[in-house]
Amino acid sequence: MKEKVGKITLDYKHYPGEDLYCDGDVEDELLEIVKSHPAGEFQRIIEERAKWPILYHLSPLRENIVDWLPIGKEDKVLEIGSGCGAVTGRLAQKAGEVISIDLSRKRSLINAYRHQGCGNVTIHVGNFKDIEPDLPKDFDYICFIGVFEYGQSYIDTKNPYVDWLKMMHGHLKENGRIVIAIENKLGLKYFAGCMEDHLGTYFSGIEDYAKGGGVRTFVRGRLEQMFAKSGLQEYSFYYPYPDYKFMTTLYSDMRLPKPGELYDNMRNFDRERMLLFDEKQAFDGIARDGLFPVFSNSYAVVIGPKPDVAYVKYSNDRAEEYAIRTELWMEEGQKPVIRKQALSDKAAEHIKGMADAYGDLAKRFAGSGLEMNRCRLLEGGVCAEFEYIQGITLEEILDGFLEREDWDSFHALFEEYRKRISYGEELPVADYDLIFANLLVPLPEDADWDDLETVKGLPWTVIDYEWTFGKPICAKETAYRALYCYILENEKRGKLDLASMARKLGISVQEEEACKEREMDFQKFVTGQRKSMGEIREAIGNRVMEPAKWMHKFDGSCKEEQVQIYADRGKGYSEEDSYFVRDAYAGENMILLKLSVDKDVETLRIDPAMDCCVVKIKKLLFNKKEVGNGRKAIVTNGRRLGNGSYVFATKDPNINIKIGGIEKMEENELEAELEIVRLPAGLAEDMADGAKKWF
Repeated sequence: MKEKVGKITLDYKHYPGEDLYCDGDVEDELLEIVKSHPAGEFQRIIEERAKWPILYHLSPLRENIVDWLPIGKEDKVLEIGSGCGAVTGRLAQKAGEVISIDLSRKRSLINAYRHQGCGNVTIHVGNFKDIEPDLPKDFDYICFIGVFEYGQSYIDTKNPYVDWLKMMHGHLKENGRIVIAIENKLGLKYFAGCMEDHLGTYFSGIEDYAKGGGVRTFVRGRLEQMFAKSGLQEYSFYYPYPDYKFMTTLYSDMRLPKPGELYDNMRNFDRERMLLFDEKQAFDGIARDGLFPVFSNSYAVVIGPKPDVAYVKYSNDRAEEYAIRTELWMEEGQKPVIRKQALSDKAAEHIKGMADAYGDLAKRFAGSGLEMNRCRLLEGGVCAEFEYIQGITLEEILDGFLEREDWDSFHALFEEYRKRISYGEELPVADYDLIFANLLVPLPEDADWDDLETVKGLPWTVIDYEWTFGKPICAKETAYRALYCYILENEKRGKLDLASMARKLGISVQEEEACKEREMDFQKFVTGQRKSMGEIREAIGNRVMEPAKWMHKFDGSCKEEQVQIYADRGKGYSEEDSYFVRDAYAGENMILLKLSVDKDVETLRIDPAMDCCVVKIKKLLFNKKEVGNGRKAIVTNGRRLGNGSYVFATKDPNINIKIGGIEKMEENELEAELEIVRLPAGLAEDMADGAKKWF
């Protein structure tokens, strides 16, 4: 009935005797990993093996969605759908007791082995409906992390989501909280071309799940209707970004994102996606128009008393000694404050260094027009607290000038920036990260933010000086880095000529390259050589398809990608007896043809392009019957590579299909599916020469 793995207890009282769902061999691989490796090695394994399930189940970023919750050591937590334990360990570190539920024994074993040192965790294995009656009614937190959308499977009633909330509310103690993390069915990523997370189909949520399925995600309004019907009146909405699975930033109605903040939008680790528009630019407009709650990719909802945290930013994709959490605290009756918290013992020294940096920088910049946001240490030095200052960043002001192409104001403000950061540059202390986003102009409410003289006349506050070093750094290098980061983060800023501005700063071409190399070294220093999520996505290898780049294939506007058909009726081919197929392409590299063929045609010729290319014949049917792929049926002017693939080192490739000996009807159809990639002439010739040797 029970099993011990380390200190964790697995309870099999309600286990049906077999796992009713499984992800296949990858679960055995995950079990082997957690049995053989400590959690500290998971990141290395994720990078080496480059598989979506390993990233999804083992990434430490998964814990961020619960890490910020004000769970205390006296609290009792219920985790529904614990799976392989993506968040179980963090809940166990924070809470006094954790009770987890999952239907799969294999996944529960993975959970138990990876967290076997946690003596405060019990995992109940079995069907939720069987386990629920045995659960106590004194939980401080009940967590639905990526689970609520499966309500139809968990609760077999007419109103499963409402009934589930009512049921679980009965298991809370007074002032307890229910926490839900779920995708928003109208998340911007789905409009931009990501598949629906659960069904793996395009636009399913946007189309209100018209084709059915056992999973449902919701917009905010629909969730609020469910809460009302469940009798739950007190709740708070939060907005995990980019989504709740790998959250790096958490916004709330008290602190919504600002233009320029939402730039990490490649959310397609598990499958291919289209890229229909630039999500960053779309999010910038959405943020300006106050519509982010409508299009946030995910929601986190806290039902019950509202937490004091209004905003969280995680920096735990760094080396362990620099892993921190930045929070905006808005306690009732208190002034808002920013707190930076160490996420590991090693990072405590980094936090303490911020207090030293404050003192050193305040002395250096005294009288410069730059003021340091005051820092004080809390909790024995593992937390640094700063005043929350209202205002507008220098980055936003520069963006305004740039958008209007007010070059005089832009360059005048940049020159003011350069002047202020040059103050005391010979002293042995420098803030390497004096970028425009870290400088706040505390404008009065009635002030005009794009009034250059007003901005120049005010002191600017440095709100983040995390990367302060005890050595002098030339101000022109700091200014160049600020420009480099500014342009790199937003395509709209590409109208700035970085090289020209570097020369105005007195930085030569050679010095500019050295600055870029130092920046790369700095990033490696901060991350500890870890791969970024973007690099991991590339390694997993799912395609990003950009229809805008190949829509011309459908209208025939690109001559090289036109598909031409010839018919030989016993007298050879002629241009008069040929035609172009207008809608030949069904994707970036896929040609689909359904051709009507007259009874007297003996050979049909397909010219798949007007360029060198490699073509794979994936399907070839004549009147629904397969046409042989041998030399007797197909003749080409390319070189055969095998398995239906041919390379054409000519700008007039052709595939000739002999149908003279095939029985025909009055009306016939040839259906072909060709995969094609255009090639540079030199590469095509090399491949063709190689094919001579192979065959």
